[in-house]
Amino acid sequence: MRDDYFLRERLEYLWNNAFNDVERKNIVKIRFKGKWKNKFGHIKKLKNNDSEIVINGYFRDLKIPTYIIDLTIAHELVHYSHGFNSPLPRLYNHPHKGGIVNKDLKKRGFSEALKLEKKWIKEEWQKIANEEFKLKQKIIAKPIRGLFRWF
Repeated sequence: MRDDYFLRERLEYLWNNAFNDVERKNIVKIRFKGKWKNKFGHIKKLKNNDSEIVINGYFRDLKIPTYIIDLTIAHELVHYSHGFNSPLPRLYNHPHKGGIVNKDLKKRGFSEALKLEKKWIKEEWQKIANEEFKLKQKIIAKPIRGLFRWF
């Protein structure tokens, strides 16, 4: 299982190698949180003006390829570089309009990773997410017998 230290190492590696042109104007935290079927991660600005990148908790599992995690972090760093949930000037009105994130990722050398991600989502992620979601539903839906039984 991966931990938040793993994420911090990946963030530093990516920032130094693919985003070294992006000024880090605040503290950028990263951690695993939540378990989502339809979202890999997000970036938000915290009350203290730090930025926080959150990665899907399912991605702790070693079944998830590292390139998927790297691409998710890179995606959020593109948002940061475009001024979304960061102190940098906002470059666009909408974070995804016109495919700006993927265009930026391609310029930064992630073209092959984007192709692999598309294939992986289609062939692997749907199976993993559906199985995890079924397990979660079974745990939540399990009836409690005899809770209000008086005799």
